Amino acid sequence: MPEQKDLELLIHGHTPILLIETHEEMRALDLLVGIATRNVIPLFKWSVTEGLRRVDIDLGVQRHNAEPRDVLAHIKASEVDGIYVLLDFDPYIQEPVNERFIKEIAMQFEGGRNKLVFISHRIELPSGLSKRVARFELRLPDARELEQLIRDEAGKWQIESGRQITTESRTLRRLLHNLRGLTFNDARRLIRNVIVDDGAITEDDLPEVMRAKYQLLNRDDVLSYEFETTRFSDVGGMRNLKRWLQQREKIFHGLIDQVGIDKPRGLLLLGVQGCGKSLAAKAIAGVWNVPLLRFDFGALYDKYIGESEKNLRESLKTAEVMAPCVMWIDEIEKGISGGNDEGTSKRILGALLTWLAENRANVFIVATANNIDELPPELIRKGRLDEIFFVDLPKQDIRKQVFAIHLAKREIPQSGINLDQLAIETEGYSGSEIEQAVVSAIYSSYGSDEAVTTQVLLQEIRSTRPLSVVMDAQIQQLRQWAASRTVAVD
Repeated sequence: MPEQKDLELLIHGHTPILLIETHEEMRALDLLVGIATRNVIPLFKWSVTEGLRRVDIDLGVQRHNAEPRDVLAHIKASEVDGIYVLLDFDPYIQEPVNERFIKEIAMQFEGGRNKLVFISHRIELPSGLSKRVARFELRLPDARELEQLIRDEAGKWQIESGRQITTESRTLRRLLHNLRGLTFNDARRLIRNVIVDDGAITEDDLPEVMRAKYQLLNRDDVLSYEFETTRFSDVGGMRNLKRWLQQREKIFHGLIDQVGIDKPRGLLLLGVQGCGKSLAAKAIAGVWNVPLLRFDFGALYDKYIGESEKNLRESLKTAEVMAPCVMWIDEIEKGISGGNDEGTSKRILGALLTWLAENRANVFIVATANNIDELPPELIRKGRLDEIFFVDLPKQDIRKQVFAIHLAKREIPQSGINLDQLAIETEGYSGSEIEQAVVSAIYSSYGSDEAVTTQVLLQEIRSTRPLSVVMDAQIQQLRQWAASRTVAVD
């Protein structure tokens, strides 16, 4: 096994301390047991609940060495060469006495075959120990190993149930793809859940696998999994955007491997508030049948120096593992427009631009923005994203579609409603303002115990002033900028 050989090289190396950050503690221990047995090196394991125990042979437990300081003192004084594995020791490392013990043990072990190994899901060592430490990362299963996991779990279920597993080769390939990026244990657990549910691996299982995968991978609140996407049939207009996406769908999914054609990176949706930018982001994921991840800049920023950049890296890494997917960055200008943040937003912007330039994962970015003045030019130039689309206030024919969509969505009969008149009366209204007019009319009709009619809708429309009137100057300025720099969605 290449993984075991790599770890064995570190064991034989001169670095006295090894760090293994993993949630697969038993798998890491199994690798170390194999190395210790083959090289005839004693292997000791410590935990705060059990104390110190020799693993390669059973000599009982040293419960008197259960306290962190006691076990470090024991290791330092021991004359027995060996590999000393400390499990979940991270809460105790920062204590000054323990830090000094570890440093002295490291100096004592340097150049020999003794090793101090820390295994935990997350380990932060004091900076004074960094030069004496090597990190080892357990690799993730490849496609062949994932397929073997599926066969193993299917075999177990067939023995237990006496029934055969049913699936199709295309579904199996998609399941293998969806399991990429998970650990052995997590992949095995998801495979078992899929099989035990109904004894079959079907297309209906795949969205649930992706949701569970996201929950296993995501360790913070910066990325959220949007369970509800939509279709462009629920979005009025946007013909140019729909055509643009249709042209790139097969390339995005890898169904066409054309030399010289890069996979689509993403797009920026700029426009008037309430005109369907967010709905379009959801529709792209729905039409392409991929997960939709929403990136929250508000949750990204952290009060501790360097944590915001780390949050960004971890979120982008999660998106890469979830690929193919759509990552929606809503109101991107609010996250990277700068301000009095000691340069954090500039560093975030730099890291995001680097990722956009170097990313090879199948992650399609949909960024939405309302204020172009706050967007840096290096983000909106061609090459970072594929295109900038402008979402303007809907024209009359689109407004008619929007009314029809929202009335049908709420099961309101349209036979007696004059959609053409409503579309004329809502000149300057956004899609969300039209939706709100429909909602208000429904409440009004309930209150008077009447049906929703054209007159009720017109009454609600005439009682409000649209954003295009309230913020006319800002919207006109936005339109002028977009006229020669963007592509209209309609």
